[in-house]
Amino acid sequence: MRAFFLAVLVLLPIVGGALIPLLPFRSRKQMMIYTEGVVLVNSLLALLVLTNRPEGAFVLFRFTSNLSLSFSLDGLGTVFAALISVLWPLATLYAFEYMSHEEHEKFFFMFYTMTFGITMGIALAEDLVTMYCFYEMLTLVTLPLVIHTLTREAVLAGRTYLYYSLGGAAFAFIGVVFILVYGTSADFVAGGVLDLTKIGSRTNLLLLVYVFCFFGFSVKAAMWPFSGWLPKAGVAPTPVTALLHAVAVVKAGAFATMRITYYSFGTEFLRGTWAQTAVLIPIVFTIVYGCSRALKETHLKRRLAWSTVSNLSYILFGTALMTPLGLVGALCHMICHAVIKICSFFCAGAVICQSGREYIHQLDGLGKKMPKVFVIFTISGLALMGVPGLAGFISKWNLVKAALDSTHPLAVVGVAALMISALLTAIYMLTISVRAFVLSPKTEGEVKNPSCESLASDAPNQTEEAGNAEVSDAHKIVPYDEVKDPGWMMLLPLVLFVAAMFVIGLHPQPLIDAFTQIASAIQ
Repeated sequence: MRAFFLAVLVLLPIVGGALIPLLPFRSRKQMMIYTEGVVLVNSLLALLVLTNRPEGAFVLFRFTSNLSLSFSLDGLGTVFAALISVLWPLATLYAFEYMSHEEHEKFFFMFYTMTFGITMGIALAEDLVTMYCFYEMLTLVTLPLVIHTLTREAVLAGRTYLYYSLGGAAFAFIGVVFILVYGTSADFVAGGVLDLTKIGSRTNLLLLVYVFCFFGFSVKAAMWPFSGWLPKAGVAPTPVTALLHAVAVVKAGAFATMRITYYSFGTEFLRGTWAQTAVLIPIVFTIVYGCSRALKETHLKRRLAWSTVSNLSYILFGTALMTPLGLVGALCHMICHAVIKICSFFCAGAVICQSGREYIHQLDGLGKKMPKVFVIFTISGLALMGVPGLAGFISKWNLVKAALDSTHPLAVVGVAALMISALLTAIYMLTISVRAFVLSPKTEGEVKNPSCESLASDAPNQTEEAGNAEVSDAHKIVPYDEVKDPGWMMLLPLVLFVAAMFVIGLHPQPLIDAFTQIASAIQ
């Protein structure tokens, strides 16, 4: 298969999405068929390309003789590309039902579809320059999705997201420049591309640059102290937050840290240095910090957002161990967390869409009215905890195994952080299910949504119990007796995600073998 098809995988969703507002659809159904068709065709083509890996690279645009936008496919890129290709059609299907009562649907699905192509560009980038360019484009194309509702809190959240993302990209750009100067090329090569003869006595300078670059890319992965943007982005429609928190943006940040660590700077240069310690410290802290914030959070989507902050640092932890086993653990959790978290976010979105209830204290008794959604949510919570037989156990097992195999002293501290995180996850996830299935429903006066402004605030829930503010039309409280499970377009993706959790949890070996083969090239 020719490398030209790699460019098709990137350009088809971008061009196809850009045409959505321009095409004269006669009905919403026609727009839905067109949008799902573009996404599904691209996903099927991607899976075909991934199973028949093309040789060589395709140059889309050349800046200079040695700088270009070009695409190629290796093992790491295959994992990320396969992940987004499988999840995006299901996410789009879910979005159709969720967005049925929202305005400006054409523009929403335009950016939603274009994001697919740009994320694919990150996965298929042949070199650091290409990945960085698409990484920046990802910020620009997802910003309109964050501010889609155009409410005050959405605009403020979008501004925060933009500031954090551009600031992180500026630090990451330092690494790009130094790789171009001190590397043999900008291409991604297993083991790194640094030329030690060029570095000479500048080892500490290059280590500092790596730390800057790692922190810059990890902004999108919401590592402390740059995690504040992620919970605020919860004001966006749930299909957007699910992509931000499970697939596109946050996983792009984690993927980029893997690229610079294993394919640009190289673990042989980094392992055992102060730079490794400098990135491990905030990673281990974030694992516990994110869970702690999730535990005290009373807004459903924000609780899941803080959970994401913690779990993304699991991936960064595996990456920063800088061993083949660490990379296997990081890749495992990247896949498992994506499936688990998109499922839990879609469950939360279904609850909000069907009942108008956004806060955890409002969910009492709701499991009896939405049993399918809350059973699936409970399973996703068990998977996130790491219960054996589900996907989360596999990734956490491999991360712990990699940490115990590592010689770095912070690896053991990381294992302790993972254990604490598992306990806190059990508390903040299962309390939701217990309230939904065991407690009696609230009266109408007790379930009024607090001020929407509190959703955009990062302050610790100062107004969440006010209960006397207006609610947006999209989230008006539905009387308890009228609440029910959503339609098939919402339920089908949830069922498939749960099935994937069991399949990965019970038959993980094919994934482990594939990830081990990818990591075996890293020494």
